[in-house]
Amino acid sequence: LQHDEKISPQASLNMKVSTHLAMIAALLHSRAAVTAFQQLSTTSPARLASRSIASTSSRVILSSATETGSAEKGGGSGGRVAASVSDKDILSKTSSSSSSSPKPPAQALDTNPPKGTRDFYPPDMRLRTWLFSQWRDVAALYGFSEYDAPVLESESLYTRKAGEEVTQQLYNFVDKGERAVALRPEMTPSLARMVMAKKGGLNLPLKWFSIPQCWRYERMTRGRRREHFQWNMDVWGVSGIEAEAELLSAMVTFFEKVGLTSEDVGIKVNSRLVIGEVLTELGVSEEKFAATCVLVDKLEKVPLDAIQGELEELGLDRSVVEKLTSVLTNKSIESISAVLPPDSEAVKQLTQLFKLCEAYGIQDWVLFDASVVRGLAYYTGIVFEAFDRKGVLRAIAGGGRYDKLLETFGGEPTPAAGFGFGDAVIVELLKERDVLPSFEGSGFDTVVFAMNESLYGVAIEVASKLRASGQTVDLILENKKPKWVFKHASRNEAKYCVIVAADEYENGEVSVKDLALGEQTPVKIDALSEWAENVSRQ
Repeated sequence: LQHDEKISPQASLNMKVSTHLAMIAALLHSRAAVTAFQQLSTTSPARLASRSIASTSSRVILSSATETGSAEKGGGSGGRVAASVSDKDILSKTSSSSSSSPKPPAQALDTNPPKGTRDFYPPDMRLRTWLFSQWRDVAALYGFSEYDAPVLESESLYTRKAGEEVTQQLYNFVDKGERAVALRPEMTPSLARMVMAKKGGLNLPLKWFSIPQCWRYERMTRGRRREHFQWNMDVWGVSGIEAEAELLSAMVTFFEKVGLTSEDVGIKVNSRLVIGEVLTELGVSEEKFAATCVLVDKLEKVPLDAIQGELEELGLDRSVVEKLTSVLTNKSIESISAVLPPDSEAVKQLTQLFKLCEAYGIQDWVLFDASVVRGLAYYTGIVFEAFDRKGVLRAIAGGGRYDKLLETFGGEPTPAAGFGFGDAVIVELLKERDVLPSFEGSGFDTVVFAMNESLYGVAIEVASKLRASGQTVDLILENKKPKWVFKHASRNEAKYCVIVAADEYENGEVSVKDLALGEQTPVKIDALSEWAENVSRQ
């Protein structure tokens, strides 16, 4: 404006409002920057710098405000300044937190896995891999195909109404979609669900196996945890006793494969038809069959008085169970025949099964024991249980026939038989008999290392050649002394150590040390593939 022009009162008011709005915006912008700087560590260079920047910002704002005020008056001093700008303690008053107060110490991490579960360090994983490979090899020998299913299933898959312990041991919860789900406690119901899902589209018979992880919240003992892996083998679509005989033979083949004998392990065999025939003779309805079997199985762990209430709920007299238990003390097919009807189907099945076991050559492993019932309600015929003959460990494996399982889920009746074989008990047994291999070492074929950093590229080339030839090779990634390398190779049970040294490299060679014999020989780098093939045949 020209000095001789007059400013209207409204224009003057507009100028003042615009000026103050600009001052407020600049102040807010500066305070945000200051607060951000103050979040940094009190000892950091950035924090120290922030103090200088903040001070400078305040001076700039104050200066700007003063100049603006002077302009309003047409020059001179005395312009009105916001109190927040002129306040020299503005930084301390607007700080959002006190950086000088100490932070509370972080809570110490509990390094233990949840109770009843396990960590698998490399030696544990080598053991697990070895065990699983034994199971898979046996399953392949018998023509079984592997399958798997989700570890998380619908809770309704396991909540049968027969008083089984498994229904009280579920890891179950309601998910975010309001669905009742559970970690699987066993695999057989998942297999049944998968078969039903195909609606008859699968070609029977099926011979399937799996190695699932199963979860049960139960009391822990030696060989029993709240999670375990379990080898399952099942035959679907075969109604004859031939399925059970095949499964028993597979089980024995595994025992022999890992170094156990019939003096270490036995397999008790019975039929639930024995109980069914006794109940029929006593006038007990078929509807109570499954629940009665579950109760009888509990008598192995608790006295009769402990299940008196459950007996009354079923409407069974104590005399019925007493009669059953007296029958179940029989240890031979001949003795059980004497207390069952002359045309007993149970006796026929058991007699035929033992003949088939003789044909398989496993008769020394199997024995009749009428007390074996198994605790799952869905078993309908032959049941069996592998046990430690010394009596130190609990049941090693168990299974049987379950022809009516699909019916309980609304499906068509389909004959089926199978077994479950946990990992924890068998490992304990192998340790007990001192036949478990050592898994402390990684078992590399070869360790390769360079004597100095300039030869590391050559070591990579050597390791690549050996790996291409099928060897497992541990390439030392750091500059280590030979003493450390040899100790490392020994600790991991490596067979050979390849040394890349300057003198040998000049001749196009490396030194190969046989760690078992202690012999060291030169090998041409171009001939390493041939050397690897030769030692693999030894």
